[in-house]
Amino acid sequence: MNKLTSKLRLFASLSAIMVVLNGCAAAVVDTEALKEKAAFLKEDATKIDARVDATLEQLYQTHPHTQDLGQRAAGILIMPLITEASFGIGGSYGRGALRAEGETVEYYSVASAGYGWQLGAQQYAHALFFMSSKALDDFRNSDGWTVGGDIDYAFQGEGESIRLDTTTLTAPVIAVVFGQAGLKFGVSLEGAKYTRILP
Repeated sequence: MNKLTSKLRLFASLSAIMVVLNGCAAAVVDTEALKEKAAFLKEDATKIDARVDATLEQLYQTHPHTQDLGQRAAGILIMPLITEASFGIGGSYGRGALRAEGETVEYYSVASAGYGWQLGAQQYAHALFFMSSKALDDFRNSDGWTVGGDIDYAFQGEGESIRLDTTTLTAPVIAVVFGQAGLKFGVSLEGAKYTRILP
């Protein structure tokens, strides 16, 4: 009886040790996975600024009329790469920088989610031109700014070049959505949420 009790105690102790060791191993794996994920998501300011510079240069070269828009704007938020994917339920994400008087003043991320999006994935860039100091201040002072009905797009449809008429220029915020192939049509920023980040 004593031998049986000793064996049971030994088995129970070994089982407990195995559970603890497995838990520790899982914790190590989870910690490493979290570190890798954080490293993947984190982009330093230099990298973001380099992408913003290249994107803004591409926009101005491809659509020269936007240079005038940039000169009139109190600030420009440039999002160099937005990745959008959907399988019934979709989402998009990207990071960029807010420029005022040619200098980066803050960094932002943008994210959106939607239902019933067309199956597939796409990547594009966009720029928000804040046409007044008030519009820019409202954006910077908000706790997560979301695109609403007060935004206007600098084009109406496919085959049309950048539209910078009197109506457009009176909008507080003007959006230009574009990519490597030119202007992107059918892309709505409605519901996209911008949040300040510290890269």
